[in-house]
Amino acid sequence: MKNALFGLLLALQFLTRIPIPIAVPWTPDTRRWAVRAYPLVGLLIGGVLVLLAFVMHDAPAPITALAILSVWVVLSGGLHLDGVMDIADALGSNQPLARRWEIMKDPQIGSFGMLALLFLLAWKGVLLWALLTYQAPLWWLLVVPALGRWAGVALLVLTPCAQPKGLAWSWQQSLSGQDVALALLPLALIALLAPPVVLIGLTVMVFVVLMRWFMLRLFNGINGDMVGATIEGGELWLLILVWSWWQFATVSPLGI
Repeated sequence: MKNALFGLLLALQFLTRIPIPIAVPWTPDTRRWAVRAYPLVGLLIGGVLVLLAFVMHDAPAPITALAILSVWVVLSGGLHLDGVMDIADALGSNQPLARRWEIMKDPQIGSFGMLALLFLLAWKGVLLWALLTYQAPLWWLLVVPALGRWAGVALLVLTPCAQPKGLAWSWQQSLSGQDVALALLPLALIALLAPPVVLIGLTVMVFVVLMRWFMLRLFNGINGDMVGATIEGGELWLLILVWSWWQFATVSPLGI
């Protein structure tokens, strides 16, 4: 039980800017419990976003969408956005593999990285606006951050690292497919209350498969930046799917 609690605290330290003034042991057991708690941290973030959406339900949809997106970024500290920008710069350079890795390690952000950040946040904001305008049930706002973080866990566990060093490689040494499955447990109750969550979860698995193929083909493996980019990309993927599903649900003559 102690390792599980430490794992949750470790996940909070890695995934959020919530101050955790505790020195958490860095052991294989705490790392395993941390990745299992990734979706739980996502649910915590989603819970804050749902509360904000509820409090601002009388505000114009664009203002509420921007407020939700801002809090979303602040809670995560923009940690995963860095991975998106690094990958965009590396791919936009159109350079050989070795040079792409050098660009990813460069702390300076290039034009491709800035464009990727701009379009990612713009698309997230517009999709939030659309879903609020359609008055979609707020369970989606709870689930998206959780499943996005599960996608990061799945990629980390199921994809080899490009190099036998670094933080992602260090985590991998403690993990197995069992941890990927256990990480889904916090979402089980929500799936019972909102059955579409099951279908959306299956589409996330498709996204992870595509990301795995993409990273192996272009980089011969993953690193921590790619895990972060998968979380951000997974959230955008989910927002698009939820918007598409709600569009169909609102116009379907069957009312489903």
